[in-house]
Amino acid sequence: MSADRMAQNLIGLIFVAGLAVIATAWGFQLIGGYIPCKLCLEQRIPYYVGLPLTVVAFILHIRGRSGMALLTLLAVAAVFVYGAGLGIYQSGAEWQFWDGPNDCGGGSAAPASAANMLQALQSTRVVSCTEASWRMLGLSFAGWNAVASAGLAALALLSAFLLKRRENQTTIGA
Repeated sequence: MSADRMAQNLIGLIFVAGLAVIATAWGFQLIGGYIPCKLCLEQRIPYYVGLPLTVVAFILHIRGRSGMALLTLLAVAAVFVYGAGLGIYQSGAEWQFWDGPNDCGGGSAAPASAANMLQALQSTRVVSCTEASWRMLGLSFAGWNAVASAGLAALALLSAFLLKRRENQTTIGA
């Protein structure tokens, strides 16, 4: 498989994997009843920025604008590195390695009716930014976001490297 095709596949993987991560976050909120704290919501922003940029990089790549696609992928990587940093920050606050933000607490969800208020209170899990509401294999939502964001950043950098390598080979072969 050519570096060009591998880069294209990796860009697609970044989008699909990132979409799966943000959909999972929304699923835990809407289906699982986990109300995100302020930092949890901030950790979604890199997905809202990075995924559209990934689509732009893909379109630029398939239109033969590898240089612009490369720059866009570097921006995608930077956005997801920032997201990984946010996840690490919140995870560290959850493990009491450092203080979390003072203004961070769970959001509120207004019940549809007064009759559903008790049920909503029983099924809604509201925690602060410094308390992990869920853990799997020792990592909280924030910890898993740090892993996912770092992985997406690495994929974006690998894609950019492949595009740069292709560009160099094209220049040398010309």
